[in-house]
Amino acid sequence: MDIETVFNANDRQIYEREFRDWLPEKIFDSHVHAFDESNFQTGYNMPEKSCFQKFGGTFTLEQCMEIAEVLLPDQEFSMNCFGNPDEEADLEAACKYTGEISDNKRVFGMALVSPKDNIETVKHRIKDYGLVGYKPYRNFVNWMDYEDVTIFDMLSPEQMEFANEKGLAITFHIPKAARLADPCNQKQMVEICQRYPNAKIIFAHIGRAYFMNNIIGFLDKINKCKNAYMDTSMVSHPGVLEYAFNNFPRERIVFGSDAPIAFLRGKSVEINDQYAYLMGENYAIGSTIYDADKIVQFTTFFYEQLRGLKEATTKAGFSRRELENFFYNNIYNLLSGIKV
Repeated sequence: MDIETVFNANDRQIYEREFRDWLPEKIFDSHVHAFDESNFQTGYNMPEKSCFQKFGGTFTLEQCMEIAEVLLPDQEFSMNCFGNPDEEADLEAACKYTGEISDNKRVFGMALVSPKDNIETVKHRIKDYGLVGYKPYRNFVNWMDYEDVTIFDMLSPEQMEFANEKGLAITFHIPKAARLADPCNQKQMVEICQRYPNAKIIFAHIGRAYFMNNIIGFLDKINKCKNAYMDTSMVSHPGVLEYAFNNFPRERIVFGSDAPIAFLRGKSVEINDQYAYLMGENYAIGSTIYDADKIVQFTTFFYEQLRGLKEATTKAGFSRRELENFFYNNIYNLLSGIKV
């Protein structure tokens, strides 16, 4: 990996001008995909346009820390990580690697979990690898139509009961095309928090709400669930972020990036009650519009997220302490309190 493709002189100017005097001393990224070659089953061929190709098909702890050091030169960087939830992932090997790099001080880890996993297997992965929770994904619910998958399909009742018993954290990438606005998601987000009150339920990407009409009015019930959290990974829309900060308890919103996707060059934009990724690199990460003619000079999604957060926290009237809590204390206190 050539670090210059991630961080260049223009990025340095952005950091110096926009972030150096604003960012706290400690940053805890709650949403990082970290994995080595063992993450995949034998014979796996990564798609040519996969964003992970930029990093050589892996994203190891060493790669992450190298990039964090240049993007955040004045910050102490910590993270919560999990493997790559590909349909062809070797879940045992992925969890083993996550456990090997986790010290539950600076690096915490979650187990990739399929609802088909035997509960004893899940208990082994949590206990023997020292992991603080689960990362389910709807890709693993591969016996039904993608759009029919619900939150309750993503983990088995036995897996949820174990998480509740042990007070584990669970990061949900919620399903459905309408995301946070989907009525089924609205109902089940509240139900799963109420049914398993000791589990810490983190809804990734603020419930995948990347544009304004996908969030307005949709936090009014879930914000009352005291074990519900939101991470901000890949959300750079200042309006969405400000709305979340003003309509969901700030102590339960945590910083996340979705690295290494966040280390690609691009920007998420709202278009006609939709969102799209404008990309400066030819990788597929969803609703991508690639600038093939290189008309625009992009910085990283990571920096665009920080820009959105700076505007949103300023408009929301964050104190310095609230900023420190958001970037570090909220998630560190949550995960460090889990005993496995």
